[in-house]
Amino acid sequence: AAHGASLTLDSREFDGKALKKRIAAFARDEGLRDTEWFIFECSGSAPGQLTAYGLLVHGATLCVVGFTMDKVEIRLSNLMAFDARALGNWGCPPEAYPAALDLVLDGKVQIKPFVETHPLADINSVFDAVHHRRIKKRAVLAP
Repeated sequence: AAHGASLTLDSREFDGKALKKRIAAFARDEGLRDTEWFIFECSGSAPGQLTAYGLLVHGATLCVVGFTMDKVEIRLSNLMAFDARALGNWGCPPEAYPAALDLVLDGKVQIKPFVETHPLADINSVFDAVHHRRIKKRAVLAP
């Protein structure tokens, strides 16, 4: 919320149906559509991906950004039933860099609260910490 989100919800406080219902109520209260949602899954966790898939509504687009090695079991027919689609994304395409950088430089998107810098010499311990989810921010290695 401190970084501009209009609604924040802790998924640990809701089951999937209650979470979807709360988001739908927010959309309705704000005069937003109750269909064609864009859902971005960025956690890189199996529970996060299952939660995101459970938020599908008619015409939704699910964008999978987070990565996990865990297997996730879903019913693909939901995509058909909701006339929805799922997309994967490995990163920002280079042609979008100037616009993305402008958002950061104009202060519309904040980076500092989400990044921590580590010396390049600590690469092995940083990788180990990321692998074991001890680092909660984006780790940047600097020479």
